[in-house]
Amino acid sequence: MLVDLNPALASDGRVLQTDVSLELEQITSRMGTFPVVQAAPVSLKITNIGNKKLQITGGTRVTVRIPCSRCLEDVDVCMELDLDREADMQMSEEDRIRALDEQAYITGYNLDVDKLVYSELLVNWPSKVLCREDCKGICRFCGTNLNQSTCSCREEGLDPRMARVQEIFNKFKEV
Repeated sequence: MLVDLNPALASDGRVLQTDVSLELEQITSRMGTFPVVQAAPVSLKITNIGNKKLQITGGTRVTVRIPCSRCLEDVDVCMELDLDREADMQMSEEDRIRALDEQAYITGYNLDVDKLVYSELLVNWPSKVLCREDCKGICRFCGTNLNQSTCSCREEGLDPRMARVQEIFNKFKEV
């Protein structure tokens, strides 16, 4: 969804407040593609802080379906996003690129809310998602989800040279 920034740029100190519905249906990155299950409207406050600079603040809540890091079952992860960006509208797009200010969410005098939220989601992406704290994961041999059932795969024998190290770990488990 695009928001026209011209009303906010009309005069210094001007404030534009709006709620924008999010049209983002999925998140695609190098990690994969993840569906957006639920998205609250994005509440935006765009303030002209003078000299054609805009302060963009706001927030939203987005729920994304991500597989569990251990068992690969889908987990709905709710992310609360607080937006706080500053945009210098005097700079040309080439100048922004040279200044390494990656404002891909501003095109001309329009704010692309979906791109802004997308970049915030990537920054706030969880490093590890678990379906539950004690998730057992999957069997490394047959792929059975160990939270739902047990499998009959036998564990491979331990290298005899590592037996002493295994004894030390077993002692710590007993404590």
